[in-house]
Amino acid sequence: MIKELISRTRSYRRFDESRAISREELLDLVDCARLSASAGNRQPLRFIVSCEPDKNEKIFPHLLWAGYLKDWPGPAIGERPTGYIVILGDTTVHPTFDCDHGIAAQSIMLAATEKGLGGCIIASIKRDALRAALNIPPALEILLVLALGRPVETVVIEPVPSSGDIRYWRDAQQHHHVPKRSLDDLIVG
Repeated sequence: MIKELISRTRSYRRFDESRAISREELLDLVDCARLSASAGNRQPLRFIVSCEPDKNEKIFPHLLWAGYLKDWPGPAIGERPTGYIVILGDTTVHPTFDCDHGIAAQSIMLAATEKGLGGCIIASIKRDALRAALNIPPALEILLVLALGRPVETVVIEPVPSSGDIRYWRDAQQHHHVPKRSLDDLIVG
C-alpha cells in the first residue's frame, strides 16, 4: 500500500484552481510533518500556510517551476496552486536543518496524495523577494515551498532511455513524462 501511495505522489505543476484548499487541510498536512522524524529531535522547522488567493499571489511569482521545460513559465491562471506550505528553518533553534525539510516535505506530499491532492516540492525560489513579500523574519531560513492543489495533469513514469537522459518532458497532449532509473541501476552491492 505505501509503495502504491509513493508511486502516485508525483510532482504536479498544473492544478484545478476552482478546487480550493482549506486552512484546516493545510494544517493537517503540516501536522503530518510535525509527527515526522527530526535530526536530534531538534524540531527546527516552522511553516507558513497559504490558501487565500491574495496571499497565494504573493508567493507564486517567486517560484521557478520546471528547469527542464525551458519555454514554460509555470502554470497559467486557472491552473495555479490553491495552497502553499513554505517550510522554514528556525536558526534560533539550530543553525542547520540536516534532512528535516526533506523528510517533512515527503510526509506532506504523501498525505496530500492520500487526500486526493497533489503538489510540487520547489527549491528554486527567489528567496529574498519571497522573504520581503511575506515579511519573513531573518532568523527563519526559507528552505522549500510546497505548491498544492487538485492536479489536472497526467504524469507518466517511464524507464530512462538508452541515451541516459533523465530530463522530464511533455508530449503533444501535455502529459508529463518522468524517466526513472531501474532498480538494477541503483543497486551497487
